Amino acid sequence: MNRINPAKLPNSKWTAVEPMNREKHFRVSEVEYDEDGSVLSCRLEAVLSKNEYPIDWQQLKEDGKWRQGWK
Repeated sequence: MNRINPAKLPNSKWTAVEPMNREKHFRVSEVEYDEDGSVLSCRLEAVLSKNEYPIDWQQLKEDGKWRQGWK
């Protein structure tokens, strides 16, 4: 289980364990918070293609899908 501080999500780097559409390395390009500091929405940007994907930020905690950093 990856430990994530929601305040440190913007511009964080992630590696997909199983590449999506031949894309493996991502960074968090956009995070929207409510007034309490809870995450409302999160978007990942593929490093090479610049494609953006909405994601539930809680999925980033799953070791079987994501690794912190670019590995």
